[in-house]
Amino acid sequence: MSALPEPASVLSPPHRAPAAAPAPAPAPALVLEVLDHGRTRRVLEWTLAAAALLLLAPLLLLVALLVVGTSRGPVLFRQERIGHGGRPFVVLKFRTMRRDAATRAEALFAVANDGSGPLDKLRRDPRVTPVGRWLRRTSLDELPQLWNVLNGTMALVGPRPTTPREVARFVPREHRRCAVRPGVTGLAQVSGRSDLAWDDAVDLDLHYIDHRSLALDLRILLRTVPAVLRARGAY
Repeated sequence: MSALPEPASVLSPPHRAPAAAPAPAPAPALVLEVLDHGRTRRVLEWTLAAAALLLLAPLLLLVALLVVGTSRGPVLFRQERIGHGGRPFVVLKFRTMRRDAATRAEALFAVANDGSGPLDKLRRDPRVTPVGRWLRRTSLDELPQLWNVLNGTMALVGPRPTTPREVARFVPREHRRCAVRPGVTGLAQVSGRSDLAWDDAVDLDLHYIDHRSLALDLRILLRTVPAVLRARGAY
């Protein structure tokens, strides 16, 4: 991130500036850099997340009814993840699996695992309900994480949060993913999501961390919509 220019570089000497001349409009890049201050970024994220929850309330209600109406179990799935600074938190999702999913996990992953690196994944997971499969393909199961953005445990943009089991398998460089709050979407998510090899996803996450800015966040948010519509790597 470039440093803000010194005051002397943006203000003309008093005897050269016409008294009635209007102040020039700030350059967009400078505005974004000023807004990139941590506290301001948090206010913007909170505002966007709150607005999204209000606008999407009818859709959230519809999805909740579909979840409880088609399979036994709670509406929301709660799971411990590792967040900023290695601190654990509870992530929220719409439930996409059957009630016995946790007890079947070890046996399933012992036979097949489509994940790479520390991740456990199945491309065709038999624990996923029909409605859950649709929710995953459309990424609607992730919408409750807007509440995580409101309570400050997640950001709108950042590396995806991983489980304690996965973090225990990290090599040293991968722990840098915890240098920022995990995100609802991120550079890896708009670049292939689960289709990416783990090392490639980590490279993208670390690139985001090294170049993190409000401008980059906005570009990723804009790319999220077409990425969701294409459903690439969503399973």
